[in-house]
This record gives sequence, structure tokens and C-alpha cells, in this order.
Amino acid sequence: MSKTFQQPAAPTRRSRATARTSVALASLAIISWLVSGCAPAVPGTGDQDSPQSSNSTAATTPAGPVSACSDGTAGKLPLPADWQATNNSTDTASAEPSAVAGAATSATDGTTATKPTGPATAETSGITLPIVATPPTPALPTTVISCDDEEVTVTDVSRIVTIDLHGTLTEIVHGLGLGANVIGRDRAADFPEAANATIVTPMGHDLNAEAITALNPSVVLTDTTIGPVEVQEQLRAVGIPVIFFDSARTMNGISHQISAVAGALGVPEAAVELNKLVGADMVSALSMVPQDANPVRIAFLYVRGTAGVYLMAGPGSGADDIIKAAGAVDVGTDIGLKLPFTQLTSEALIKAAPDVLLLMSGGLESVGGPEGLFKIQGIGQTPAGANHRVVDVADGTLLSFGPRSGQIINALAKAVHGLPE
Repeated sequence: MSKTFQQPAAPTRRSRATARTSVALASLAIISWLVSGCAPAVPGTGDQDSPQSSNSTAATTPAGPVSACSDGTAGKLPLPADWQATNNSTDTASAEPSAVAGAATSATDGTTATKPTGPATAETSGITLPIVATPPTPALPTTVISCDDEEVTVTDVSRIVTIDLHGTLTEIVHGLGLGANVIGRDRAADFPEAANATIVTPMGHDLNAEAITALNPSVVLTDTTIGPVEVQEQLRAVGIPVIFFDSARTMNGISHQISAVAGALGVPEAAVELNKLVGADMVSALSMVPQDANPVRIAFLYVRGTAGVYLMAGPGSGADDIIKAAGAVDVGTDIGLKLPFTQLTSEALIKAAPDVLLLMSGGLESVGGPEGLFKIQGIGQTPAGANHRVVDVADGTLLSFGPRSGQIINALAKAVHGLPE
């Protein structure tokens, strides 16, 4: 779905980097369209009233450049050992059935268990954002190697703008304890803590340079999932530090993305604390996921009925990682789709034979809810269609891959497997 930049050995030529970023934006334009005083003040060390100076603990300026684009954020490193499930021995076959019609949980001993039927919604209303206990004091300046190979110096993090397609960067900054410093955000960052920041993507997911510069930001955190890239270039041209982070969204990349953002903002110790909090949620979620000998087959559909958009997810969509984490099989990957998102066809659906259709809540609503969805050609000929089995999850959660991910997996697994709340 998005181009993944590799960590450069050293800053390289800007022309080549800009061209590469432009190519990435072009390939992302369709998906980005689908998914839903200009110059900054002279930076200084901050005063006692600045949000970045909220902690009196002395900070030490980090040595050496920070990489915004590591192998870890591209999912090339394993899930941290302390994030992995301590056991998967939960006897879900003996658990109380959920309120889903016909629900019965998956067996862990290889025996056949009745699968839940009917629509279900992943319960995300109780999800909370893990946040470090004490707002950290940034150690500045930092030198950052952006994912477009540019060397960026950050001297002030008191006015941060965070913009990416899924709200990930906004979520991470808040989790690191610097949420009070976020003055601008993308529309996808719709969790409660982000409500006070100005939305700088007023028209869908397209950036507006004037909306951003009007906020007088001290630093902008972004990636190639959102654009057009000319906007980020305009921000740099007026002297605003702009850092591109890795655009890959994977389970394995969450902890590394948190560390990369924290390093760029001069709060690496906060990343250690936040990763511990997220890891605890991840262990809890993965430990309760049933280990079925015949795992549920899920098709993630990105639909916007009002725009005539009907896509099936495949490898690299992000949904594939979440589906796997929830103890199921991503059918788009299983049937050999090559792209993160492919135009939905009745033939592909029938071939995929999903047991469950997974949609964002807004997408499901756009086609008239479950009843409207099951009228789409080909869906009635799948096991999911026969059982009216659709699971929806709130927009802005499923593909965020931020600090809330463990809790999101937990909610999705419960809805998919019919586990009790």
C-alpha cells in the first residue's frame, strides 16, 4: 500500500530522494483518496511555561543521528520477545458463549466447534490509549535522518503537527506523553486525547500547506501515505523541520516506530516505558486468541458504497497482520492476491470462501449495513454470506498500528471468535 524507505547510511542527494518520494506518493494516491505568520518562530531551548518543559528532570542530548526509517518499522525484525504470548492454552471451547446469534467458541484441541453466525461489532469503545506516567523533558537538539534521506535538525518540539493516513504518528506522540504539544493532526486521529488539535486535512486526506503553516509548527511528523508531497516540500522551504517516518504498518514494526518517533523528539526513555505498556496489552491479547486447527478465514473489504469503491485486502494491507494476530487467515493473501488492495470481484470472493467479512464501521454503513452488504454479487455464495457473518470495527482503529494495537487485537478476536467480553 505504501513505499517503505530503507535506512540510509548517510544523507544523500535531495533530488534523488525527492523523486523517490514522489513515485511513492503516486502509487499511494488512489488508496489515500479512498481511505478516508507562515514561518515557524525562531526555535530556542523553551521556557518554564512551554509544554516541552513540563518535567524538571534533567535531559541529556542524545549522541549521533536518529534514524526515522529502520528495518524494524518495515516489519523486517521479529516481534519483541516480551510482546509474544506467554501461552495460548485458553480453553475457549469451555467459555461462555457470546451474545452473537449461534455463537460458540473455537476449539483448541483440533475438534470441530460451531462458529459464530450473524453480524458482530468489535467493541472498541472501552479502548484506552497507553500513555507514559510522567510527561518527559525532551533532550534537544536532535539530528534525524528522515526516510527521504534528508538530515533534519529538531530544536523545538513545543508545537508538533502529526499527519499520516492512519493517525499512527499522532497516537504515538500522545502515548509518549507529548500530547499537549500536538497542535495539528490528520482526520484519522480520532481518539479522544487528540480532539483539541486542529485537523489539517479538511478535505478527506489531502494536505493543505496554508492550514499547516497557519499553526506555526516547530516540527512536522509525516510519511508517504499522505500528500501531495509538494505540500511537505513547501513546509521545508519556509524553514519548518519535516520528518518522514516509515510508512509501513505492521505488527512487528510498532515498537520500532515508537522508538523512532521518540528518538526524533528527544525522549528515547519515554519509548522504553511506552513499549512496556503496549507490550503488556499485546501479551494479554495474543494469549487469549484461540489456536484453532481450522482457523477462521477472513476477508477484509474496504468499501465506500457512496463512491462505488469495493476492494479486497491482500498482502501488505496491514489488515493481513491484524487478521493473523487475531488467530485467523487473511483470504486475500491465501488466494494469492499480489497487491495490498485489489478490485473486488464475485469470482475472487467465491474463490476466497471467507467465513467472515471484516469491514470498517463507516464502510459497512455506506452500503446499507449488513443487509446491504449481503446483496452485493458473489457474497451470498460464500460461507460468510450464507451465515450473514460480518464483523465491523471502528474507523481509525484497525490499521493504526500504534500504542492501542494490543487492545484492538483483543476486541477483534472477541468479535471474530465469539468470545465473551
